[in-house]
Amino acid sequence: MMIKKTKAVQVKIGIRRKPQPNGQPGFVRIDTVHQGDFNGQKGVYHINIVDEVTQFEIVATVEKISEKYLRPVIEEMLRLFPFVVKEFHADNGSEYINKLVVKLLNKIHIELTKSRSRHSNDNALVESKNGSVIRKFFGRNYIAQKWAEEINSFNKKYLNIYLNFHRPCAFAIDQKDAKGKIKKKYTSWMIPYEKFKSLENAEQYLKPNFNFTELDKIAYQQSDNEFATEMRKELTKLFKTVTKE
Repeated sequence: MMIKKTKAVQVKIGIRRKPQPNGQPGFVRIDTVHQGDFNGQKGVYHINIVDEVTQFEIVATVEKISEKYLRPVIEEMLRLFPFVVKEFHADNGSEYINKLVVKLLNKIHIELTKSRSRHSNDNALVESKNGSVIRKFFGRNYIAQKWAEEINSFNKKYLNIYLNFHRPCAFAIDQKDAKGKIKKKYTSWMIPYEKFKSLENAEQYLKPNFNFTELDKIAYQQSDNEFATEMRKELTKLFKTVTKE
C-alpha cells in the first residue's frame, strides 16, 4: 500500500507577497480583533485597517464577520481614506481571502495580497495596532454583539478622528547591522495626517472628493489634548452603556 503525503491546500485568491509601497500611501493592511466570548456567546468584532506609510488607521465594529456585515463595512472604511488605496493586504484568514472581497476590490481597482508562509511579520503593522489601539481602548472583556452599532458610532465620531488627526505615531527607518540584518530604528513621531501632508507632492495622492483645506478643518478645529479629553468622556459613557445588562 502506497502512503501519500498530505498536500498543502492552495487557495488561488490574492498574491502572496509583503507590501512594497516605496514611500507611497495607499498600501493598507487589515486584521480582525474579537471582543471575547461569554457563556457560549460571541462578542463584537473590530475591523482594523492601517496604511503602511502614513499609519492612517480606520477602525469599525461589527456584530459578525459574515458577508452581510463585512462587505458594506469594508467598502465604507476604504472610502474614508483621503488618499487612493492601491493594495489591500491580509493574513490568510478566510474572512478576507475570499471571492466576495476579490469582487469588491476589483470593482474599485485595488489589488489583494496576502501574507507569505513562515513570514509572521508580513502583517505585523496592523497586528501591533491591534494591541496598541484596539485593546487599549476596548480592552479584552466580552462586549455583546448587540452593542456593535453604538461602538461603531463612537469609532466614526471620535476614535478614527483621534487616531488620524490627533495621536502621534512612531515612524522607523530600516538600518543594516554588521551582519547585514535589517533592523528598524524609530527616528520620528508624527500624527498620521501630518505624515501624509509631509510626503513630497502629497496632493497627487488625494482622492477627487478630498482636499487639504477641508481636512485641515478637521485636524485643527481642536487641539490634540482637547479632542482627546472629549473622546475619553464619550468612551466612558459608551462603556457605561455596553457593560450594563
